[in-house]
Amino acid sequence: MKKPQTVNALTELGRVQLSRTFFMRDFLYSDIAQIYKLANIPDDPDLAIAAGTRLCEDLLEPLQDAFGRIAIRSAYRSAEINALGNAKGHNCASNERNAAHHIWDMRDAKGHMGATACIVVPGFVNRFDQPGDWKRLAWWVHDNLPYSTMEFFPVRWAFNLSWHENPARMIFSHVPGDRGYLTKPGMENHDGDHSAEWDGILP
Repeated sequence: MKKPQTVNALTELGRVQLSRTFFMRDFLYSDIAQIYKLANIPDDPDLAIAAGTRLCEDLLEPLQDAFGRIAIRSAYRSAEINALGNAKGHNCASNERNAAHHIWDMRDAKGHMGATACIVVPGFVNRFDQPGDWKRLAWWVHDNLPYSTMEFFPVRWAFNLSWHENPARMIFSHVPGDRGYLTKPGMENHDGDHSAEWDGILP
């Protein structure tokens, strides 16, 4: 598929069904694109679709099945939009670092494919909003889903959830008081069963 240049072509891209309940259109909204009046459109739609499909089928659908509807805060960014966000200080990493993360249609330096979405899980956060509660959701995902990275933020426990061909299996927090790695390979808490940390969180 070529990069859409017309309304009809972009409509067709938006209609691509990535999984049972998610469509490409769900991931194309960008606050940065809106403010700067730019189009957030993949340069390589086929790669974006392939990476987005894995994100949706392997991570977002099972998470939604377990906790109810999830809300997409930020997901796909074109290389142009991401570079602008980085240059303007809008909490965007460089294009090199965001390749195969928020930039779904750009492989990383090692040629791997990946995709990231920043999400909120209302079915969790509406019940668990006390300090440290984000860890309960993080450990559930760690034990149950083939994620690559998670990156948690303090507002409504929003977090970047990433799928990657070579998963890193790392969880990082920007939450005040809990900033740093919750787990990553090599840490003593990385392997094994963590169900005691998340017991009782499923609706």
